[in-house]
Amino acid sequence: MKRILLKLSGEALAGEKHSGFDEATVTAVAGQVKQAVDKGTEVGIVIGGGNFWRGRTSETIDRTKADQIGMLATVMNCIYVSEIFRSVGMKTQILTPFACGSFTKLFSKDRVQKYFSKGIVCFFAGGTGHPYFSTDTATVLRAVEIEADGILLAKAVDGIYDSDPKTNPAAVKYDEISIQEVIDRKLAVMDLTASILCMENKMPMYVFGLDGKDSIVRALDGNFSGTKVTVG
Repeated sequence: MKRILLKLSGEALAGEKHSGFDEATVTAVAGQVKQAVDKGTEVGIVIGGGNFWRGRTSETIDRTKADQIGMLATVMNCIYVSEIFRSVGMKTQILTPFACGSFTKLFSKDRVQKYFSKGIVCFFAGGTGHPYFSTDTATVLRAVEIEADGILLAKAVDGIYDSDPKTNPAAVKYDEISIQEVIDRKLAVMDLTASILCMENKMPMYVFGLDGKDSIVRALDGNFSGTKVTVG
């Protein structure tokens, strides 16, 4: 794949701490992405905010405000991870759908194209910029906008299962599944809005565990043990 959108779980970046950052985990991710960039792959990245905030579990905060806190959590994540990427020798830029002073640049496809042409890794922070949309939806939206060849979905779980492997030891993992089946069976890969956007725009996904050895490199090489989501 020449151009990819990598979605990183905020919780996965926290490692065993489950909140904040685990620097060793983030540095390992940076090393893998650098291998891809050095081979000429253009990389866009979306990071979830679950290591800081899960506002939807709150019963007291207005949903719009809760989602705004979540958007800011993704900005913090991108600033941190971007700096780790720079420390291993990559060039980065952070783009948001709303102004963040001098912290980020405003997202536009033209700006992304310019950065990619210079070998810059682009972080897409701030979700869609609107409440009621998850970072899953932002991931697919940005992947479609930048015309990515596919989405690499690095999660805390090593693929897609027919039920939750955390609660069902007998859960069966799929090697390959269509996005239509994901929607029909209501499998918790992405939220429904994101899944339908994927299906309508024929955007393939590769779902795998972030903590697997060289998981990102292997996913890019097509040699991974996660789940491929086909789009027909």
